[in-house]
Amino acid sequence: MTKENYVGKLSQYIKKNLKKGYTKDSLRWALINQGHSRLEVEKAFLAVEQEMAEEAPILETKPEISYEVVEPANAVVEKKSFWKRLFGSK
Repeated sequence: MTKENYVGKLSQYIKKNLKKGYTKDSLRWALINQGHSRLEVEKAFLAVEQEMAEEAPILETKPEISYEVVEPANAVVEKKSFWKRLFGSK
């Protein structure tokens, strides 16, 4: 088996299991513990990341991020002065 074919098979295995929901770290250590070379595993991960990046859709617009601070209506917020926070209030 050639190196390209070996890395290709590792890449297919990684990609299939990433789709199943396994994490990269768990797959990486599982393959290394099964006796695969760390260098070959890393090459396979790079190949998978490149493939997945090419398959990812390109966003036409930037996503809009909005946030809202929600406090209960009856909340009483007591603000302490700097000195009370520093030395404590008795």
